[in-house]
Amino acid sequence: MTTTTERMKTATVTDEFDLAAPAYDRLVASSPGYHRDLRTSARRLFLPNRGADQVLVDLGCGTGASTAALAREYPMARIVGVDSSEGMLRQAEAKGWPSSVGFHLARAQDLTPEWAEEVVGGPADAVFASYLVRNVPDPDAFLARVRALLRPGGRLALHEYSVADSASARAVWSAVCWGVVIPAGRALTGRDDLFRYLWRSVLDFDGRAALLQRMRAAGLGAVASAPMPGWRYGITHTFVGARP
Repeated sequence: MTTTTERMKTATVTDEFDLAAPAYDRLVASSPGYHRDLRTSARRLFLPNRGADQVLVDLGCGTGASTAALAREYPMARIVGVDSSEGMLRQAEAKGWPSSVGFHLARAQDLTPEWAEEVVGGPADAVFASYLVRNVPDPDAFLARVRALLRPGGRLALHEYSVADSASARAVWSAVCWGVVIPAGRALTGRDDLFRYLWRSVLDFDGRAALLQRMRAAGLGAVASAPMPGWRYGITHTFVGARP
């Protein structure tokens, strides 16, 4: 059976992000630790020399919060942010960025090595994807695409919610969504479709062990995960891997 969550992934979720884009930064600013957690996951790429001579691709960059985290941790790197939402990219591009940061409109799951050659000059040294793998229609195909974008030895970091392995994490997630996220989203955007989807998509998504197995099955090595601290413990994680 096709669920409402699955239908949104293949049809309307990008439209919902377009509609929410003008209010999105205000929404995430109200989430304690949101930007700090992105920086934590960026650091877990463990790129050398502040990213010197490295090319990073930020998939699902949205309004640029993850791009800013990467730029802060790796100021010497070249960073290309990619998103399928024109509204979110407009918000990102309107911010001040160094010349080493650029943005590109595309669906992350459609990217190929040929795209990497044309846009970034070859395989990426690292790929970062925050809150993205859960939103693509086919996570396995997406991870295989990401592997193909990386040079041998290149690293991937997924910054993602994963609560399926913990009843307490699922309960906290639902309480936060229905007590804060959904009401705040409705107040700021006048609708709550995206925020109800956010709640449900996390509950429906892989547990930590299942996502690590997906990464291995896609041909990534050295896969591991680490949680975020505080109330996000058991809810938000970094998943890392590398192309052998």
